[in-house]
Amino acid sequence: MTEKALNYASDLIKSGIQKESLQQVKDILEVVPEILTQFNDPTVELEKKHKIIDRVFTQDVRNFLKILCDNNEFNCFFDVLEAYDGLLSTPGKRDNHAELVYVTEPDAEKLEKIKAFVKKEAGREDVELVLKKDDSLKSGFILRVGTKEFDWSERGRIHQLKSAMNQAVLKEVKGNNFSKDSIISILKTDLADFELQAKDKEIGTVTWVGDGIVNVDGIDHACYGEIVIFDCGVKGMVQDIRKNDIGVILFGRDTEIFEGSRVIRSGKMAGVPVGEGFLGRIVDALGAPIDGQGEIISDSFRPIENEAASVVDRKSVNVPMETGILSIDSMFPIGRGQRELIIGDRQTGKTSIAMDTILNQKGKDVICIYVAIGQKASTIAKLVNTLRTNDAMDYTIIVSATASDPAALQYIAPYSGTAMAEYFMYKGKDVLIVYDDLSKHAVAYRAISLLLERSPGREAYPGDVFYLHSRLLERSSRISDEIGGGSITALPIIETQAGDVSAYIPTNVISITDGQIYLETELFNAGQRPAVNVGLSVSRVGGAAQTKAMKKAAGTVRIDLAQYREMEVFTQFSSDLDESTKKQLAHGRSLMELLKQPLGRPLSMPEQVIILTAVNARIFSDLPADKVRGFKEGLIKFFADEHSDIINSLETSKVLDDDIRQAIVEAASEFKNRE
Repeated sequence: MTEKALNYASDLIKSGIQKESLQQVKDILEVVPEILTQFNDPTVELEKKHKIIDRVFTQDVRNFLKILCDNNEFNCFFDVLEAYDGLLSTPGKRDNHAELVYVTEPDAEKLEKIKAFVKKEAGREDVELVLKKDDSLKSGFILRVGTKEFDWSERGRIHQLKSAMNQAVLKEVKGNNFSKDSIISILKTDLADFELQAKDKEIGTVTWVGDGIVNVDGIDHACYGEIVIFDCGVKGMVQDIRKNDIGVILFGRDTEIFEGSRVIRSGKMAGVPVGEGFLGRIVDALGAPIDGQGEIISDSFRPIENEAASVVDRKSVNVPMETGILSIDSMFPIGRGQRELIIGDRQTGKTSIAMDTILNQKGKDVICIYVAIGQKASTIAKLVNTLRTNDAMDYTIIVSATASDPAALQYIAPYSGTAMAEYFMYKGKDVLIVYDDLSKHAVAYRAISLLLERSPGREAYPGDVFYLHSRLLERSSRISDEIGGGSITALPIIETQAGDVSAYIPTNVISITDGQIYLETELFNAGQRPAVNVGLSVSRVGGAAQTKAMKKAAGTVRIDLAQYREMEVFTQFSSDLDESTKKQLAHGRSLMELLKQPLGRPLSMPEQVIILTAVNARIFSDLPADKVRGFKEGLIKFFADEHSDIINSLETSKVLDDDIRQAIVEAASEFKNRE
């Protein structure tokens, strides 16, 4: 690198020319090498070179390029660019460099005061102050000292005033008592009381950008999870803190971010707006509406990362979260505040179980949040259509981070959904949250971690991938009345490969959750839907999350099914069976048929109790397999039409005493005799 290149680079830094402007020149020269050839050709007239510069390049670099052409030194442009990078990255360079951006140049007296302030702020005497004019500031000036920025400009004042007035108006609108006069009064008060807050802002510089990851130098006091803002307006979150720089994941595209771009610390942790206004809406991972129904007025703002409630702040899980699916509510009951994993191969009905559970919460004062991670946009659209058709969107929030979104948004989506759920939980509400699915969430985190150059471990996942999901799912609980009294019930979904539940991510999430519903491909293909595997599925809360009526009615259903599956294997080649074996097989077949349930048809608790009581009384056992489902539908309608008193009694008391049980058996027998 020549001394001439170093001198040129030093002059460029002093004149305030940004790195992205020089990078644009380099990109143009690489794309159109004919320009570089003409600039290096001494036989080409200078006037022609100047015309090319004026037409092709931005105004801030034209004088520099013309000087290179005039001196016939354009062949050293790339050396100058390298020297520019070297000077910026030299330790201490940022500390003794200050920049004053102004509209009207300060006089000598003001300049001396500014220099004294700069020396005091930098803590050293050898500070070099670079002056730069910028009419876009309107008036006033901006002072940058090392990594700090002090904004006394009119542009900064307008921005702060606009932000302050927006917050004041939104606060008034939220109270639902606003009027035209009240808003005008607020704006007048804010204008009268407004004072410019010229607080120092820590400024950094982009040193590398690619694949949604940015390395930033110069921000020395950033916290993990803090939001930083780039010049182009894109936001990012600090995800990696290293000795000399920080790693940032972007919440938008990186097309407008270049090496040398400025980055400002926001001082805020990543969070999302929350409130009642989000019900019935579709939002992205940052809480911004994407359903075309206008802005959402939020009630408050919550960080996406939050500590889970402590053990002493939790209550036991003993209130049922009914799914409306007979096979789950009878054998693997889910309680409010529980975390029940739904696991299975692709296309085995995992999302369908979550959807039926959401539909079953209608009229039960439960708020539902569905977090779509890495799904196709068309899949989410179908799901939303199903919810709207069944009037379920009124109590549901959709948080969408599709497969086309950056990995950073897919990574924070479940945390954003949980922050929204916590808002309602601490207000005493019960919330059901579905994470669909955490396999894709882990893949997104793995992509981010590898790009941040973290060491890969098992299956290339980083070492903290277990903590990734444990800190998420621990936030689901049922909290005590002293801190709110609400609950978050989590239904995380995991996709397995060829039924391998011993893979890394499935075993991690199984160990975190309070049970799992395992869906089997063979059962699904055989027409058993939902394809719940009775042997591998479990709920660690169990009967504590069932009503007394359901617990008594469920009885020995799971044992009967397990015995049937075993007996079916041993007797499939046998032709001579005794009468008791034949009855047990017939009972098992009728149970299997009864557990088949169509999509979007959740059963209420009384309906499930009636069916199970009839099953235990062997009402279905002697029916042909193809008649069982039709008989079940007819039986439910028969009870609704002619024995609504039984349904009402079960709904109110939630107890199945001997009298009600006898009444159910007699009514079911009466219906069977009619058929």
